[in-house]
Amino acid sequence: MVTNKLFQELMDRLEKRTARVAVIGLGYVGLPLADTFAAKGYPVIGFDVDPDKVRMLEAGKSYIGHIPSERVAKLIAGGRFRATADPARLTEADAVIICVPTPLNEHREPDLSYIVKTAQTIAQHLRRGQLVVLESTTYPGTTNQLLRPILEGTGLMAGRDFFLAFSPEREDPGNPNFSTSTIPKVVGGVDPDSCQLAVALYKPAVTGVVPVSSAEVAEACKILENTYRAVNIALVNELKVVFDAMGIDVWEVIAAAKTKPFGFQAFYPGPGLGGHCIPIDPFYLTWAARRYGVHTRFIELAGEVNTSMPRYVVQRVADALNGEGKALKDSRICVLGVAYKKDVDDPRESPAFEIMEALQKRGAVVSYNDPHVPVLPAMRHHSIRLKSSPLTEDFLASQDCLLVITEHRAFDFGWIAKHARLIVDTRNATAEVASPQARIVKA
Repeated sequence: MVTNKLFQELMDRLEKRTARVAVIGLGYVGLPLADTFAAKGYPVIGFDVDPDKVRMLEAGKSYIGHIPSERVAKLIAGGRFRATADPARLTEADAVIICVPTPLNEHREPDLSYIVKTAQTIAQHLRRGQLVVLESTTYPGTTNQLLRPILEGTGLMAGRDFFLAFSPEREDPGNPNFSTSTIPKVVGGVDPDSCQLAVALYKPAVTGVVPVSSAEVAEACKILENTYRAVNIALVNELKVVFDAMGIDVWEVIAAAKTKPFGFQAFYPGPGLGGHCIPIDPFYLTWAARRYGVHTRFIELAGEVNTSMPRYVVQRVADALNGEGKALKDSRICVLGVAYKKDVDDPRESPAFEIMEALQKRGAVVSYNDPHVPVLPAMRHHSIRLKSSPLTEDFLASQDCLLVITEHRAFDFGWIAKHARLIVDTRNATAEVASPQARIVKA
């Protein structure tokens, strides 16, 4: 009877939207999610361990490019959203959603320390009747095998005293067609009651909810989505190298192939994978597979191809400079774009960092310009520190090579090609430039 009572009480609050939602981790996933719930009428507590983020949000200021400060100020003024660094306030929440990073360590193995620390924090304030949902991308089994034991260490049991589910985040920053509220949510609980409550939580906030039979299925779903993309990107990256050796433009090939109305989906090559999902998630799966004695050769090969792309780009730059009678050493090279994708301010896992460091090691004088990233942030595995150089006619003329890594719409590639000497383009960003003064080399 206790379970039914706790379940029904929470279900009633969720359906009336009086349930208080806490979102832990106010980054590129958590802040848009908190915004979405608040916009749909839920009272929301945003928790982050970074007090600077909390202070900015409470002052009505945003630190994420695609979420304007005006939006944050409106949320704060409306009283539906409050930001805090005080974990004791998690007790106030009826639903606690975890949106913390899940990076790789130096051995390219899962680093779940953020989930563990967050679970320990929640456990200190866990109360009966709460719903806990993990959104952080991870390998199948994390919710039941890692998160659940920490929470049950309080003496409260999942499915009896509190409820536990997994729902993978599906954020795509900078995508003008899809936002948090318009992307369907997959939900899997550790038991049927947990699944039903998680469905009730998300249903008013997003376009559609897709319940699945278990937390493991939901976890595997996100891994499949991003492994699918990683493998197909690896294919076109490899074809790029092959076709270049044949003197064929891979971009023209893809454009022709995608005219087929069935049996083909276009993926595009690049300088390497970036962001918080595609470069990481397949390695979570390969690591988990080894625990079951299974080797994921196909996925690991795709990983090798994608991680080799920065080295390929550096060599293409060296070859392009040789064509100008210059050595890579002492050449002035400006990287255009360091964010992991166009029109966003997120540089996580961007191949630009590895490429710039490799160019520096080979003696090049490296600079960069990115209208969305004015200063290179501290990165876990990179030490390069630079400020964005302004693009002027004199600056462009002074550079031996411009290297396109991220094709932001803010870049006027026609104007750039008019004033530059040499452009190495990894994104086909200069495809529409007519009669450029610069020599353009695809990479």
